[in-house]
Amino acid sequence: MEFTSIQSLMQHSPTLLIFDLTCVAALLSLAKYVYQGLKNPLNKVPGPFYSRFTNLPLKLAVISGRRIHHVHTLHERYGPLVLIAPREVAVADVKAYKQIHGVASGFQKSEWYRDMVVAERDGVFAMADGKTHAARRRLLSRPFSKSHLRQHWENVISEKVQLAVSRIRKEGVTGSADVLKWFTFMASDVSTHLMFGEDFRTLERGEVSDYIRTLQKALMGSGIGVELPLVRWVGSRLPLQSCREMFAVNETLLSYGNVAVANMKSAQAHTNIFANMMAEAEKGERLDDEDVRMEAQNLIVAGTDTTSITLTYLIWAVLSRPELQHRVEAEIKTLPENFCDSDVEQLQLLTAVIEETLRLYGAAPGGLPRIVPTGGTVMNDVFLPGGTTVTTQAYTYHRDPKLFQDPLR
Repeated sequence: MEFTSIQSLMQHSPTLLIFDLTCVAALLSLAKYVYQGLKNPLNKVPGPFYSRFTNLPLKLAVISGRRIHHVHTLHERYGPLVLIAPREVAVADVKAYKQIHGVASGFQKSEWYRDMVVAERDGVFAMADGKTHAARRRLLSRPFSKSHLRQHWENVISEKVQLAVSRIRKEGVTGSADVLKWFTFMASDVSTHLMFGEDFRTLERGEVSDYIRTLQKALMGSGIGVELPLVRWVGSRLPLQSCREMFAVNETLLSYGNVAVANMKSAQAHTNIFANMMAEAEKGERLDDEDVRMEAQNLIVAGTDTTSITLTYLIWAVLSRPELQHRVEAEIKTLPENFCDSDVEQLQLLTAVIEETLRLYGAAPGGLPRIVPTGGTVMNDVFLPGGTTVTTQAYTYHRDPKLFQDPLR
């Protein structure tokens, strides 16, 4: 039997037609991906063959928490430039690093930063424009300078450090102490005190504050949303408390920032970092209330888990090497009775141990994606067209035998 039109075919076998059309659409889509992969302008970059066509292996590595190891393994196999996705190149070359991250390089932050924050206004973390970012960073740098922190906040920080040590010592009497927990509480109290002007007394209460708990869930949601935007879109609209805590809590977090705003405007001196900032700001360098809320959130994120994780690895790195532990303890015993931060800074062995901990076990070892400027660029004798994402990760640089002798030692 012959059919003269799709309409007549639909009348006799609609299921068969739908199946056929679906197969045709799938084949056309596959052909498109294959064609784009074969014509990919980045095909001259070394890397696994599949990276020309899909970023799925990279996505799977991200979701499983192994992106840095996945990319590092590819660098070990293919060299300093590796194609890891159809439009993304991982870079592990010092000269190229300076080319990407140098002042006025023209390589702007990718949309990844903005997707991580999901806010109506960019803070210093997500700002892509070089001039805007430089102005904000310059404004923030003053109250975070070493001299300023020592002058205004050393006593506050010292009190919280001593309280954390006493809590660890007390818990250790039972046979073991969870140092990560107490360092997290300490970093949380220090960060919130500096940003908000008051802390949540987590060291005293021995439990995570609602703010930090909400912030951690939001960060998890942001991480998922960057890689799986559909999941975030659906999750933010589901009438489930757990989903809202992960995907729709930005207003809740920013509401805490009102405390930072109020203390910034207080008549009392040095109520928080932002009060110091505004007192020292030059004409035209101002932050409005929304900026303060956003930056307070950004800086607490930057200062809490990173600090607690680094300190935990530092303790582990020393205790797992008894000979090193004895040497560090001997050096610390040379400190005066009422020592301060500037005295500790003079301890050469301790400083070296801290720097090595940051090198091998840094809390932020992942990629820093940037976009190649219009017109393209050349790296390692390979041309990269404008719009290409180039990513550098500290994990690989810090394990480069050309930069560090016996890097895993």
